Amino acid sequence: MRIVFGLVLAVGIGLAGFAVYTVKGSMQAYKMQLAKERAGRPDNVPTVDVYIAAKPLRYGQSLKEDDVTLIKWPEKYAPEGVFATKEELFPENKPARFVLRAMEKNEAVMAVKVTEPGEDAGITSRLDRGMRAFAIKVDVSSGVSGFLRPGDRVDVYWTGRIESGDEGFSRGGDVTKLIEAGVKLIAVDQQASGDDNTAVIARTVTVAINPQQVAALAQAQSTGRLSLSLVGADDDTVAEAIEIDQNTLLGIEAPVKEEVIQQKEEKVCTIRTRRGAEVVEIPIPCTN
Repeated sequence: MRIVFGLVLAVGIGLAGFAVYTVKGSMQAYKMQLAKERAGRPDNVPTVDVYIAAKPLRYGQSLKEDDVTLIKWPEKYAPEGVFATKEELFPENKPARFVLRAMEKNEAVMAVKVTEPGEDAGITSRLDRGMRAFAIKVDVSSGVSGFLRPGDRVDVYWTGRIESGDEGFSRGGDVTKLIEAGVKLIAVDQQASGDDNTAVIARTVTVAINPQQVAALAQAQSTGRLSLSLVGADDDTVAEAIEIDQNTLLGIEAPVKEEVIQQKEEKVCTIRTRRGAEVVEIPIPCTN
């Protein structure tokens, strides 16, 4: 009897252990399946509709409907100026837009990268309100060896001769001076696109400046020589007033004007009186 009881107890313990092992395995498999399902589940991120380039787009190209496609974009990271509807990007009964900046495939189409409907993609579309286009003559030395591209910023230096003034005591001779800082280039020769990365020796560059700066550069260009200095893309510093002449360059001190102080002699009036053999001068007030 005891043997039968022992066998039943052993079988019961074995079945219980097997049941525990089976349940434990099932729970682990369930947890793994749940974790896998959660990992594949997309996060619930708010999105907005955004038009992107369906293929590479180049400067001056007419923008057509098959050039773009509509996708979902995370609302928090949507760039400013994107187009969310077809009516915004392609208004009815209006001419087509043109590409102002080259775009690669899957790049967001933004207002700064395309023209207004019917607007020319030429240089006038790159001028902000109140700005004017002005051409500057350059060569290999004054044009930064051909590394200038539309969209770059440059400092403009003037080199010319200043005539000496007051009796040769004022500074004269050749002078180089910074006259405009951080001027934006909008065209190099007849090229207004910045897509071409090859170095080209330009003959003229066109800058966007206000009317006052136009007058200053026109005067400077007619009286001397202009040179350009390329500003770094991430450089936000403002250049200070710079002026270098030959004496400063060579460390020569300019001559100092000697001031001659003329002392006015006081006029003295006298009368002469003879006292025997001696003549005496006696001072008296001057009548004149």
